[in-house]
Amino acid sequence: MQRRIQEIFNDSLRLHAEAVGLFASQLERVALETARRVRAGGRIYVLGNGGSAADALHWTGELLGRFRLTRPGIPAIALVDNPALLTAVANDLGYEQIFARQLEALTRPADAVWAISTSGTSPNVVAALQAIRDRGCFRVGFSGEGPHELAGLVDELFAVPSRSTPRIQEIHALLGHALCELIEAELYGGP
Repeated sequence: MQRRIQEIFNDSLRLHAEAVGLFASQLERVALETARRVRAGGRIYVLGNGGSAADALHWTGELLGRFRLTRPGIPAIALVDNPALLTAVANDLGYEQIFARQLEALTRPADAVWAISTSGTSPNVVAALQAIRDRGCFRVGFSGEGPHELAGLVDELFAVPSRSTPRIQEIHALLGHALCELIEAELYGGP
């Protein structure tokens, strides 16, 4: 068991060490573009399944509530927080439509959509991005290594170079926190 524990930590440490080189420029682009859209009246919609749904809730809570600064809320909405809506759409239209239906009704060109799928192939995440392909929204994907469908449906893709769902989610958590901090600082100043 000690050997496996060492392997888990070493794999996570390796990915964390690689992340800054892989994603620093991209984090800057996504933070600046998202902040620009919020300034123009846009909202940030975040979606995903399972642990990625938990990330969607976490990140929107940090943005709408407070991350590091005491400041006005940043308009961010997790598309996973309404069980009545999710189950009604899943029942009436199919589970693949739970996010697409919401984005079709809510998004405007000024908005940003952050779609999280560790596999990059989640049918409901793919359907959501296909539904808004021509909306003008800024589409950001979070996934594991490809190739996969998500890559062709987003403006920016954070593809973590791993096939291990837990390790991918660990880096997604880091990326989400980095974006919350950078967007907050861009909009309201701070460190």
